[in-house]
Amino acid sequence: MKELDAAEYLSVKPETLTRWRWSGNGPRFYKVGGAVRYKAEDLDAFLIDPRAAS
Repeated sequence: MKELDAAEYLSVKPETLTRWRWSGNGPRFYKVGGAVRYKAEDLDAFLIDPRAAS
């Protein structure tokens, strides 16, 4: 899913996801060309245990 959708899914601002990516925290993400994408199962894993999802 797109970054904006993932932010809404997690109830955070898109800027928070960006900060988490740069710091190496947050849910697993994928780069498709220049776009950042997230899988729902990775977001769910992050919600269950934020430390294990990165």
